[in-house]
Amino acid sequence: MTSIYLSYIKKTNGFILDKNQVVKSNQVIEASYQLSAVEQRIVLAAISRIPKNQAITDDELYPVSVNELQFLGVHEKTAYRDLKEGINRLYERSINLTVDNKSIKMRWVQEIQFLDSQSIIGIRFSKPILPFISNLSREFTKYALSDIAGINSGYGIRIYELLVQYRQIGKREISVDNLRKMLELGKKCPLFADFKKRVIDTAIDQINQYSPLNVTYEQKKTGRKVTHILFSFKEKAKSISHQSTDISKEFYKLTDAQINMFGNQLSRLHELSHLALEGESYEILASKIKEMLRDSKQQKQFLPYLKNLGFKP
Repeated sequence: MTSIYLSYIKKTNGFILDKNQVVKSNQVIEASYQLSAVEQRIVLAAISRIPKNQAITDDELYPVSVNELQFLGVHEKTAYRDLKEGINRLYERSINLTVDNKSIKMRWVQEIQFLDSQSIIGIRFSKPILPFISNLSREFTKYALSDIAGINSGYGIRIYELLVQYRQIGKREISVDNLRKMLELGKKCPLFADFKKRVIDTAIDQINQYSPLNVTYEQKKTGRKVTHILFSFKEKAKSISHQSTDISKEFYKLTDAQINMFGNQLSRLHELSHLALEGESYEILASKIKEMLRDSKQQKQFLPYLKNLGFKP
């Protein structure tokens, strides 16, 4: 096993979604590109590993593991297949950026490596894109990787980023033409009714269900034609409530997304392996733990582990 893959394993073992930040230049947020939800999760997981405020080069490989994709909502049975298929497609993907009134097309990735025995891949970003995803001092957008856990629509992740870019304002108006261009829809959904149903409504439903934002929108017309979408959004009230400051009496009402994410993480902890029956799969154990997290009496045993995994009451 090479030293770089040993480094992967060390880095991957410390992966905590709430603490891993995605930082992108606003030019990337507003760029024209299309990635599937899996491809976006791979890119975002890798970006979250880029050291902040440190000089980096295109020599660095960034690890993404099958566990990370599971934490981000990919099904356990298909996670490694999705990881390999997603990275192979990503290798061919490009992004169109506007820089100083120039349109520039560049690739996301210049190299990938596989460590099948550890279910880990390594991504080497292309040199031209590095300035837009690292060492950013101004005009950038940042959010926790956990914000998009559970969103399985590629359009949902993109629209979430476009909104969180205006987090302090709580509103963003985007022309329909610009939104279609950013999402690289091309000839897809030519009728606004289809665009609204298949892209906007699906994205907003998932953002409202899984992300920290509550979003509504209204259509604006020029004459009879819908030409702009005005999104309004605000931070959700804290969904986790406790009934007592005494840890022995605490019960936290977790959202479905939190239960799914933490249930998957807890099932992989060696300290909790005793909860599995002989021959029981991680998937079955995770389902069992998810039910226990909903129970006020059984949840208590997991609280120390939850807090180590980044859970904040």
